[in-house]
Amino acid sequence: MNSIYQFFSDFDSQEVFSSFLIFFAVMDILGSTAIIVNFRRKVGHIEAKKATIAVGIIMSTFLFVGESLLRLFHVDISSFSVAGGIVLFILGLEMVLNIDIFKIDTEDVGSSSIVPLAFPMLAGAGTLTTILALKAEYKDINILGGTLINLIFVYIILEYSEWFERKLGRAGLNVIRKVMGIVLLSIAVKLVKTHLFL
Repeated sequence: MNSIYQFFSDFDSQEVFSSFLIFFAVMDILGSTAIIVNFRRKVGHIEAKKATIAVGIIMSTFLFVGESLLRLFHVDISSFSVAGGIVLFILGLEMVLNIDIFKIDTEDVGSSSIVPLAFPMLAGAGTLTTILALKAEYKDINILGGTLINLIFVYIILEYSEWFERKLGRAGLNVIRKVMGIVLLSIAVKLVKTHLFL
């Protein structure tokens, strides 16, 4: 009972909002609208609810067991945070410079909205790395809160991706992508600076 009380007493709205923004930048759901629309055309239909639930399960599970997995490989959180910062830096460069470093296979889609949409496109290496990197600075409940808010946006954009593409246009999506890329680069630099020079 005390551990449950402690879990909820760690709630901090600023950390929740910060976690949400970081996940929003990493997952780049708005910037991926064109990819999502193309994916929808290929498979005919995206099960937005199913994909969102899958993303939530993957992220939440990794939040609570990711550290244990690291311990199996004798890796500490600080080292993982530095590695995560490097990955985030590369993701940020992709967004700002409009280049592709990480490749996502969208050919073998089958009939599922989970692969490759939920994983690895949305809850991929960058997102999972970010979760463990954030654990070094934020409380679990706040990361979970940021995740839940982000999932609302994920669902809305998956469900109404074509509407967003029409309203924002390619130019609008590119501007958002580059701004979020700069945010991501800043977060990456902070993570590396904080944990590399302890």
